[in-house]
Amino acid sequence: MPKTYTTEAIAKAIDARLVGRGDLTIARLVHPADARDAQDLALTTDDALLPLLEKKIARAAVISGKAAFDPGLVDACLIVDRPRLALAKLTNLFAEPMPVSEGVHPTAIIEPGVKLGNCVAIGAYVYVGAGAVIGDRCVIHPHAYIAPDAVIGCDALIHSGVRIGARVVIGDRFIVHFNTSIGADGFSFVTPQLGSVEEAKASGASTVSASNVELVRIASLGNVIIGDDVEIGANTSIDRGTIAATRIGNGTKIDNQVQVGHNVTIGENCLICGRVGIAGSAVIGDRVVLGGAAGVADHVRIGNDVVAMGMSGIAGHVQARTIVGGSPAMPRDRVVENMFNVGRVRQLIKKINSLTERFDAFQKDSNRKDS
Repeated sequence: MPKTYTTEAIAKAIDARLVGRGDLTIARLVHPADARDAQDLALTTDDALLPLLEKKIARAAVISGKAAFDPGLVDACLIVDRPRLALAKLTNLFAEPMPVSEGVHPTAIIEPGVKLGNCVAIGAYVYVGAGAVIGDRCVIHPHAYIAPDAVIGCDALIHSGVRIGARVVIGDRFIVHFNTSIGADGFSFVTPQLGSVEEAKASGASTVSASNVELVRIASLGNVIIGDDVEIGANTSIDRGTIAATRIGNGTKIDNQVQVGHNVTIGENCLICGRVGIAGSAVIGDRVVLGGAAGVADHVRIGNDVVAMGMSGIAGHVQARTIVGGSPAMPRDRVVENMFNVGRVRQLIKKINSLTERFDAFQKDSNRKDS
């Protein structure tokens, strides 16, 4: 059965001011254009969507406190000051997680020495290696892999296809989505003699004379340590450290298809968007936002509260509270200035061509007079 709430209960849950009826039953959140019946709650936080309420299908709507609207459009208005925060509370209120039955499925393999907490739910064909620790109320979906000696805190939600490597340590309330890898070996190799990359870094030249005749693998002996309240998206890879640990701080959220290299440190409450790549030994401060497809070079240090625009190429250290963009990344005001200047290049070329034509004509005329 779908979850239902009265408009009064929803208003209390999302800290909204209720105008109109509090006894309406709500079963579904909808875009106002998709309203089908009287149990739909229309999310009308954008002023441009308000006219859609005139269809009178949805009887209740969530509306921004900054909007000018006619309360008579619906029978119940839930007025909120921060629409996206209200959306977060609403979606969590109506969310229906895919269930995994409490207990251990008969097809799961739990090796000797595993410590299972209370009220765990372990789905079909899950593998948990020897010595692993699974905290209370953890939910592990089918076909997940937990390696030996891994430690997972309480209330974790691990989706299908996730791979968690040996000795990885994860805090409480962890969420990880489909097919993510945590604790694979780092991408770390060395050449017996000076290689092309080392020469390129040392010389700064545009050509190299060295060749990578042989690549010797550097083993990854470290682990991955993840704090509390971390969420990681699908198809993301987080490599273990070489000697020390790769670390992710409390509250950090990582999107899909992100690569976190070996020995990386990411601080607390960071937002790492899709397709970001962070190379080995980079240090990311607290509350940093890395926009989609941004790249961070190895050994770079990024200060607290930095915001990097999408597709930024961060090759050097970034001071705290800086907004950067572009490749190589630079402060946002310079990015905007450069974009503006690019738009002026065509006009500049036209002016140069015009001046060139005038100069050529002047020179021809001068040559005729001299002759």
